[in-house]
Amino acid sequence: MNRRLMRKFLAIFLCLLVFTPYGLSSEVSAGKLKPSDETFTPGQWFLGDRPTNYDSSQAPIVFVQGKNGSSTSWYGETTYHGVNDMYTQAYDAGYQTVFVQLYDAAGKGSENQYTNGRLLAAMLGEISQHFNGQKVNIIAHSKGGPDTQAALIHYGAYSYVDKVITLGSPHYGSKLADLSYSWYARWLGELLGMNDAGTYSLQVGEMAKFRSVTDNHSNRSKNKYYTVAGTNKGPAFSALALGGAYLSFYGANDGLVTVTSSKLPYGTHLFTDNTIDHDNIRQGSKVFSRIEPYLRSTAVSQLSDNIEALNQTDTIIQSESSSYINGGMLSDSQFTKNEIYVPAKTSGTIFVYTASNDTTVELVAPDGTIMTASGPIKDDTIISGASLYSFQLDEFIEGSWTVQMKATNAKDAYLLVSSFDESEKIELNMAGKGKADQTSFILKAPKQAGTTSLSFKFKDPDGNELKQSIIPNTTNGAEFTSKLPKVSKPGVYNMTVDMATKHPNGKESVRTLVRSVYIE
Repeated sequence: MNRRLMRKFLAIFLCLLVFTPYGLSSEVSAGKLKPSDETFTPGQWFLGDRPTNYDSSQAPIVFVQGKNGSSTSWYGETTYHGVNDMYTQAYDAGYQTVFVQLYDAAGKGSENQYTNGRLLAAMLGEISQHFNGQKVNIIAHSKGGPDTQAALIHYGAYSYVDKVITLGSPHYGSKLADLSYSWYARWLGELLGMNDAGTYSLQVGEMAKFRSVTDNHSNRSKNKYYTVAGTNKGPAFSALALGGAYLSFYGANDGLVTVTSSKLPYGTHLFTDNTIDHDNIRQGSKVFSRIEPYLRSTAVSQLSDNIEALNQTDTIIQSESSSYINGGMLSDSQFTKNEIYVPAKTSGTIFVYTASNDTTVELVAPDGTIMTASGPIKDDTIISGASLYSFQLDEFIEGSWTVQMKATNAKDAYLLVSSFDESEKIELNMAGKGKADQTSFILKAPKQAGTTSLSFKFKDPDGNELKQSIIPNTTNGAEFTSKLPKVSKPGVYNMTVDMATKHPNGKESVRTLVRSVYIE
């Protein structure tokens, strides 16, 4: 009898070894995932429950989260929209689900797509082995898209995967990442330690480099890619709303990623939805029923309707701005003041990132009225850990507006970003990637009365100031042409341009444009 019991016990134990991947297990009830070993250790993966209507002919779904995310991104609380029901939707539709933990899941910052991609490739190999070589499909949110492409294309995991659907992925980077590495953000970055490898990798220049070695790779065509985008900027006064206001100069966006950046020229763009922001684009009730047919279908054509994204790496990328940007250290003994001249009535947004959550932030109108900022809220997008204060006005009257800030302790810094709905903007035409001393750019000044002057600030790949000066050629006082300075070190260089216009009334308005570029 004891021997028979022992044999049964061993049989059950061996079954557990076979069906529980690498010691991980999940305790799941229908529609709600409750992992019993949810340790958030990078490299771990686990299964969702097997649905009662499970169809083994349908490929399992592997969910890949975005920057600073973990497996809970797919079944836990979203930032603004409640619990994510993506797991529930996939379960009810009969899919076996798989959840992975990339390096970001450890809660120690985000990693770049190569580091995460290498880890994901190893997990996909293990997952494929668990399913006896059956290919899986991937649904990836945000930076999970580039992480997935790195795994499939650069680390050879394409053979484990059939289709990839990316939701709001910054395939061409995010201008907000450029902003976080700009000249004026460096003080804040030093205090917060915010500029990690994941944020660095999302700069437009760095992603231009990634696209140049990815899109022409022989492994690129071995999987089918589908993309989804949103154009809602999230709840009012949220980090997405403020980021979206800044990104509006670069086109329709979801508060973090522009529609253009979310597309792949060799992929099928499924839809763009004006009710979707960067947070709920991963929510099952918002997107699953619309993407699920492409997980099942074996004959969906590959469309290329997003030609505007093609070859952005070496050809010209156009950027516009009517922002004023500044930053620096704050004092706890007196106000730090920034004057912003608005030459004509307009609507707009002013937001201030600080290292502290109890900084005094005020806006003084031209008539002396003092307004207190909304906030603070914690930023969970690009400048992670910063406190975010904002002013959103339907009407900024003509005149000088002053943002004044005072710290409550000795160590605080700020990044001030304004976004005005002005018809005339700075325009920059520059490639995302180029060669040293050969990358040209064109700057066009707003068409308005007055004289214009330019100043340039550069940061090299290590964040150091680049000393070389730029003296642009001028055409009719409104168009400036030049080349980037000669450098000896390859990498991402961040250029901040301040364009000052002296108006006939003697007032000066300054508008700022930030862009990164990869120099070979």
